[in-house]
Amino acid sequence: QKKTVSFSTMPNDRKINSTAACISFMLEGCELKKVRSNSRMYSRFFVLDADLRSLRWEPSKKDLEKAKIEIKSVKEVRVGKKTPVLRSNGLSDQFPEECAFSIIYGDNYESLDLVASSADVVSAWVMGLRYLVSYGKHSPEAPGTGHPSLRTSWISSVFDLADLEKSGRIPVSRAVQLIKALNPGMKTSTIELKFKELQKASECPGAEVACDLFVEAYCELCTRPEIFFLLVQFSSNKEYLGLKDLLMFLEVEQGMEGVTEEKCLEIVNKYEPSKEGREKGYLAIDGFTRYLLSADCSIFDPQHRKVCQDMAQPLSHYYISSAHSACLLEDNFWGRSDIGGYISALGLGCRSLELVLWDGPEGEPVVYSGPSATSCTPFRAVVGLIDQHAFAASAYPLILSLVVRCSVTQQRLAAQCLRKTLGEKLYLEPPNPAASFLPSPEQLKGRILIKGKKLPPGCEDSEGEVSDEEEGRELARRLGQEEREVPEGGAPRRLRLSRELSDLVSLCQAVPFQDFESSERGQRYWEMCSFSEVEAGRFANECPAELVCYNKRFLSRVYPSPMRIDASNMNPQDFWKCGCQMVAMNYQTPGLMMDLNVGWFRQNGACGYVLRPAIMREEVSYFSANARDSLPGVPAQLLHLKVISGQNLPKPKGSGAKGEVVEPYVCAEIHGIPADCAEHRTKTALQSGDNPIFDESLEFQINLPELAVLRFVVLDDDYIGDEFIAQYTIPFECLQPGYRHVPLQSLAGEPLPHATLFVHVAITDRRGGGKGHRRGLAGRRGRRVREYTSTKATGIKAIDEVFRTATQPLREATDLRENVQNALVSFKELCGLTPAANMKQCILTVAAWLLHSDSAPSVTLNLAEQYPPMEAQGPIPDLLRKVLTAYETMIQTSRTLIEAADAVHGKLIQAQQAGMDFHKELPRTAAREGLRGRKLQKALESFAWNITVLKGQADLLKQAKAEALDNLWQIHNAGQSCGIGRNGTAEPGIPRLRTPLEPIPE
Repeated sequence: QKKTVSFSTMPNDRKINSTAACISFMLEGCELKKVRSNSRMYSRFFVLDADLRSLRWEPSKKDLEKAKIEIKSVKEVRVGKKTPVLRSNGLSDQFPEECAFSIIYGDNYESLDLVASSADVVSAWVMGLRYLVSYGKHSPEAPGTGHPSLRTSWISSVFDLADLEKSGRIPVSRAVQLIKALNPGMKTSTIELKFKELQKASECPGAEVACDLFVEAYCELCTRPEIFFLLVQFSSNKEYLGLKDLLMFLEVEQGMEGVTEEKCLEIVNKYEPSKEGREKGYLAIDGFTRYLLSADCSIFDPQHRKVCQDMAQPLSHYYISSAHSACLLEDNFWGRSDIGGYISALGLGCRSLELVLWDGPEGEPVVYSGPSATSCTPFRAVVGLIDQHAFAASAYPLILSLVVRCSVTQQRLAAQCLRKTLGEKLYLEPPNPAASFLPSPEQLKGRILIKGKKLPPGCEDSEGEVSDEEEGRELARRLGQEEREVPEGGAPRRLRLSRELSDLVSLCQAVPFQDFESSERGQRYWEMCSFSEVEAGRFANECPAELVCYNKRFLSRVYPSPMRIDASNMNPQDFWKCGCQMVAMNYQTPGLMMDLNVGWFRQNGACGYVLRPAIMREEVSYFSANARDSLPGVPAQLLHLKVISGQNLPKPKGSGAKGEVVEPYVCAEIHGIPADCAEHRTKTALQSGDNPIFDESLEFQINLPELAVLRFVVLDDDYIGDEFIAQYTIPFECLQPGYRHVPLQSLAGEPLPHATLFVHVAITDRRGGGKGHRRGLAGRRGRRVREYTSTKATGIKAIDEVFRTATQPLREATDLRENVQNALVSFKELCGLTPAANMKQCILTVAAWLLHSDSAPSVTLNLAEQYPPMEAQGPIPDLLRKVLTAYETMIQTSRTLIEAADAVHGKLIQAQQAGMDFHKELPRTAAREGLRGRKLQKALESFAWNITVLKGQADLLKQAKAEALDNLWQIHNAGQSCGIGRNGTAEPGIPRLRTPLEPIPE
């Protein structure tokens, strides 16, 4: 169904950009649908009384004096379906979430549930009502009278500075440039048109504008209603945020921890444009907008801008950013060769380059990537460039993948060049036969590794024969330089290799792949295989578990199919999900696949290395790359994404015939394991100009968060052909919760100046209650039969008896977690909050109800106790009684969890460790029990499943306890700050969960 939610749909094309405008709109009144408890809706005309003291509606069967609500009796105004009436099944599909709002009023906390024609009408009513609820008692006169606002004073002072002649007027051209300077990205034509409109309306045409008209033009052009609405929600000082308001916004909405008023003052001083605001510690709408647009409020978590992962794991435990034919500019066949391609790839953090060596015409080898003379580059020049730029973007090891097609003589020259140019950077130490895994990126910092063929151990000559790699043969075939003779008997073609080049290969010795069983039996950790895209794709589909297991110990490289003569890219996620470390990409080809690659490798300081998920690294773990549901031991997450608006969106390339009209929509895509891949789109913003309002909520379930990537794509709905406008790709683990701007990029990945999407992000647990695993947010309650994760029988009696001891602890762990989760969601629903709200918001909401009552607060929190009870003083309304009961249930279930978690956790870990004692002898034990073939395979899978489940459930329980303690901390903190707490101390004696990104030790 079509949803009209653009802010340009207000009556008379009115733009709501102040509380005065909201109240003016309410005084005129409009039609809203009133929802009854029987789920029926009635159209009524709602209007605010001229004295701003009452809200009335008509027609009504009630007495005129009864068909009204006094503003002073309003406890709360809720946006969305936040009451039992609006949440009822009969209404859930009849209107969108953003068109509903509720007014909670009276001593009995009754609700007036309303549905508007659009989200902007809701915003006007909610903004105006919240303002009147806060200030109506103290200032019944219309807002905007009396002293000029902070904002008006500041804009007037800017005008005065530009009024060089001190005549009270400035030229329109200067006024346009002034507004453009204050709001970079705004089109000159838009500003000029606004001045013409206002001059015509005020009947003051001419080449100059006065101060009042300049102020009016600035306010209309530069006020973003969605941000103003957000400011009013948190403001306790009319149209600006004080330090306490800002602190509340940062903690409650943005998920920031450890925020102080000093930090808030720093933000005000940095972003508030008015001198008066900075002196008083106020952040008005312009400063607030600047802050939300700044790097300090980025959607990308700043922790991930630097190397933040453990870099001491074996090299095979990381994804490695890899390039294929990096020196090409165009396609693989006709493309020109340009040495700058290497600089570009290394600058993006690429850590594996492919060099194809051919005989050069001058007696020296060349790097050859095409059939024409223009597509070869002297090898010496390439190596010199690599020496200069190898560690400019990353200090971690660089792997040079050599595909040798040149003569032995020129191979010797190539080896001399590498030794002479790269010197001590070359890693030449022989592998340690006593070790089981490759060294770590940390140990190999600043070193360059050569991947290539090596002469067999028995060869003492200066040169010898080695098997040709499939990739090398395909390259030669494509370039028309493959010898026609095929070796007898179909044996692999042999190549001559020089001793000098062979000696440069240490930790990355290229060997042909036979099969997984042979590799497990005989492959050494320093040997690695390359797979064609087709071959790797077949393994990923037919035997994903074996490929994942293979990649735990050995490096694998996947290169594009030779059929991709246009240098298009394969989807790296198809191979990352199986643990393949090096997926070689054509860096010169922009598009979705390259966006995924570049976005993915941003998450660890763009150093070219990303630690693979723990479930892919652990020696014993059950993981199916093609899983279509949640994984054992990995907590699934819900991503709640609200796409609010777009700013300064460019026209699609080549859209000149379309004129200035852009009708965009936003696609949000999740890329990851098959169970996670999904795409949702917003509606199209019609005739919206450069700054469309979408205001639409999207939701995704993420089963393996560590491998998920979110991609925003903005498209033009009314353009035939090239409809791409912009994109941004970000790993799921790098998302920051709260209100954020997405910095949009072009198809080639270049930043688009001032082009952004304004979104709200919340990450929650899939099954209700508890926080999202990484962030302090709660999830949706699942109304279902409780599911218990259980172990599987292996068919080996001694092992099954060990795992059977974990049956009861597994049930207890699930009950402890889910009882708390369900209690949390019930409490939040009764508070009128979304599942993504945190505990501090819940306590502050209850406090706000009590403080808006004329009588003294009838409920208090006893902060003297570790599990603070919420106590009623005298009779209280039914709704408040239900809230207290839900709070008590939540506290009791949390207490049970906190006190029982360690014992249950201990039993799970004990069972897991007892199971692991059988691991090394598992195949022999199974053989003694007579298990072979499919039965043996099933026993090994069940064993891995059980170990994974026990560790995963133990980790989840440990996390749930930490979150329950954090909720208690938030209750103490909120109780002290909002005035309903008593007997409180400065700091509760409860540990605070401070590091949400800290991994649980393996």
